[in-house]
Amino acid sequence: MKIILANPRGFCAGVDRAISIVELALEIHGAPIYVRHEVVHNRFVVNGLRDRGAIFVEELSAVPDGAIVIFSAHGVSQAVRQEAKDRNLKVFDANLSFGDQSAYASCSCKSKGNKSDFDWT
Repeated sequence: MKIILANPRGFCAGVDRAISIVELALEIHGAPIYVRHEVVHNRFVVNGLRDRGAIFVEELSAVPDGAIVIFSAHGVSQAVRQEAKDRNLKVFDANLSFGDQSAYASCSCKSKGNKSDFDWT
């Protein structure tokens, strides 16, 4: 069987959803919208969202109490969820679904030079 991969390819459905969540939050609530970690590993998308008012943070400590925060497509621990709840943050969860996480992990490993049984690139 021959598999032909289109070039260029877009994002998986889960990453598209995560980007849409940030865009919609900005549209509805206005800036600033805080996003824990970059929502996707694509500087053009991240810079575009930043230009519209998304503020990307590494830790919730950088988010003011009561603010809107979006958890990136990469997911967060239960401790982070609890901290958000304790600080009365308004959370939108852009976490990838389990199936998307598996595909994303394979893509991520491949992009770092690791071997994969399926060529995701």
